[in-house]
Amino acid sequence: MAKKNAAAVSESVSLKPETGETLTEVLHRELEQAILNGELKPGDRLDEQEIAQRFGVSRTPVREAFRLLGANDLVDLRSRQGVVVRKIGINTLLEMFQVMAELEGLCARLASRRMLPEQEIEMRAAHERLKTSADGTDVDEFNALNIAFHRIIHDGARNVYLAQETRQLRNRVAPFLRRVTYKPHRFQTTITEHQAIIDAICAHDAEKAHSAMRVHVNLLGDDLTDFIAAYE
Repeated sequence: MAKKNAAAVSESVSLKPETGETLTEVLHRELEQAILNGELKPGDRLDEQEIAQRFGVSRTPVREAFRLLGANDLVDLRSRQGVVVRKIGINTLLEMFQVMAELEGLCARLASRRMLPEQEIEMRAAHERLKTSADGTDVDEFNALNIAFHRIIHDGARNVYLAQETRQLRNRVAPFLRRVTYKPHRFQTTITEHQAIIDAICAHDAEKAHSAMRVHVNLLGDDLTDFIAAYE
């Protein structure tokens, strides 16, 4: 099967830098989001010239953006084949999910002890937005709200290094996570699992918070079977 390239994913677009961002940083952000939301899939090739034309930039920031994506393990930089969205073997991927479950669990454990009252309010509000989204079928919206919910817990742990490592690993598995987790039929399961995490954190029960988050993130039972089937 021929690999599609970035130019085939979307028409030409204009970059929208945020305050203080360099051209390389905004281009990196755009490409990273395209990978994380599944617009660019594992195995897709990113062509330097086509990317430059698509975003209306020179090749220099494109090369730098590719380098940053490679540093985050989102793409493979291959001398002959160019830049390819990274593929991960199923065994390695399952091991990554196990590690991510422990990191997320540790975030929940620390959040149960360290989260500020205003962060608890923010977490509950994020959960309510997610519940509203779960009544629909918009996978992208549900995905974005779910990420926001988890980020609040990462921040609530008040351990910057842990939050960075957890988010980086979550980004690496995000394209694969979408294949199973972000399905309309599973939305309500996510809501139930999130409620258990919230209850444990707000009750300052570190053990339950860790356990509830670990079960939520790890691939077990039917989720594991569905994931392997979707991956293959």
